[in-house]
Amino acid sequence: MSHRSSIPLYWRLQSSKYRMVGSVCRKCSTHYFPPKPLCPTCRRKGKVEAMKFSGKGKVVTYTIIRAAPEGYEKQVPYAIGVIEMDEGPMIAGQVVDDIKELKSGARVSTVFRKIYEDGEGGVIHYGLKWVIDK
Repeated sequence: MSHRSSIPLYWRLQSSKYRMVGSVCRKCSTHYFPPKPLCPTCRRKGKVEAMKFSGKGKVVTYTIIRAAPEGYEKQVPYAIGVIEMDEGPMIAGQVVDDIKELKSGARVSTVFRKIYEDGEGGVIHYGLKWVIDK
């Protein structure tokens, strides 16, 4: 299966996908990931700025994928977790450590890994995944 993606979309999302850049409202101190152009709470009164997240958090919940969607069959079994980042936002992502060690409450950190490639010999797309802190 080919996962062809839009080149302009790829470049627009590069900061949040590769450097964990989100945003923070300086008025109410709420953090957002992915970034938001304005604070949903403060609206026009808020002052939203870009912010680099620490890439650290804890697993809130997770599931083990044993029947993968097309294109990901070689990765099974793998874990997808809901991670509460230290700054507050929650994000879903793949946890790439030994799934037997994974549990709710485990501390995790981001790593840069291969996500998929566009067909045989196609462009390889990389992004952030999570590993269990030892």
